[in-house]
Amino acid sequence: MLNNVRVVLVNTSHPGNIGGAARAMKNMGLHELVLVDPVRFPDPEANSRASGADDVLQQARIVGMLEEAIEDCVLVLGTSARDRRIPWPVLDPREAADEVLDRLEAAETGPIAIVFGREDSGLTSEELQRCQYHVHIPSMPDFSSLNLGAAVQVLAYELRMQSLQRAGAPTKMHKVETTALPNEIPATAGELEQYFQHLEQVLVEIGFHDPQKPRQLMPRLRRLYGRIQVNRMEMNILRGILTETQKAIGVKASGARRR
Repeated sequence: MLNNVRVVLVNTSHPGNIGGAARAMKNMGLHELVLVDPVRFPDPEANSRASGADDVLQQARIVGMLEEAIEDCVLVLGTSARDRRIPWPVLDPREAADEVLDRLEAAETGPIAIVFGREDSGLTSEELQRCQYHVHIPSMPDFSSLNLGAAVQVLAYELRMQSLQRAGAPTKMHKVETTALPNEIPATAGELEQYFQHLEQVLVEIGFHDPQKPRQLMPRLRRLYGRIQVNRMEMNILRGILTETQKAIGVKASGARRR
């Protein structure tokens, strides 16, 4: 769906910012870049800052005027950090992402452009008037100007997050241990029971637990561990801690400690 989203950079003065924008785009699944009258491009610094997004730079189209970059677009959003004299529909990045995806899901046939202005002055009033919506990133009022690559990253990130959510795709990756996958299997009830026996034994040995005056200690610990799903790797770690604790206090190995 995001293949129909076009990033337009107007009169960019520093090629490194073009590379940074290309990197931000590729990170979030955007690929169409149009450059309006760039000061320096192509340039090795753009490729250096792209950090692997060279294909986005190679496919970038260069035009002389903003009108050429957006003439086939069904929706144009212009980014702006400043208040303008003429009232205009203003969206924050999340609202902008919703608007873009709503249009794309409605099967609009043409591309949608998100336009970013010059590093020092942004888009002119005339350029902003060619956009149906203005997008304002709610940065601090006393330091509102973002680096161009960072601004592209913010909009591209919101687009990707919203598109993943609408597709029912996960928006975060489960952290996988670097060890073998079998270690991710949850500990069995039997393994947990052996652990609780081992744990109770060690707590008695170090004087923390008195079986004659239990104070509901073990049921409370069982409830604590019941709130999490311990896997086999974690169980091995916990049993190892208990074993090393017994070694430190000079207790010989017992059957309750066998893994």
